[in-house]
Amino acid sequence: MPIERPLAGDALRFDLSEEERRARDPAALARTGRSARTLLKDGPLRMTLIVLSEGGEIPMHHTEGPMTLHVLRGDLQVRVEGVEYELGGGDLLAIGPGAAHALASGHGASVLLTVAFEAGHGGSGP
Repeated sequence: MPIERPLAGDALRFDLSEEERRARDPAALARTGRSARTLLKDGPLRMTLIVLSEGGEIPMHHTEGPMTLHVLRGDLQVRVEGVEYELGGGDLLAIGPGAAHALASGHGASVLLTVAFEAGHGGSGP
């Protein structure tokens, strides 16, 4: 489904509570345990709001650019290169480029993912 709102511009303002409400796709959460909403896609910068259901996970993968995971609410377990991190609301984890990582949530979580790709790289996320 094409996105019908600006993803780039001189200034974009987001109400993260409202964006989280929009990102909660009950069908996707029931089917895959996760849903996502792209907020920003401007040059090398990507921001995506990810919602994980209770028991939801994103399997091991890697991203070309450096990234941050900012937990807005809930619990998040992140495995990075064999090390486990337990995160909660308000926690921020920075992950270096190319580091293999996986996400899981026991009780559900909302996470703001930010990735900075090298200039000119198309990049894709979860």
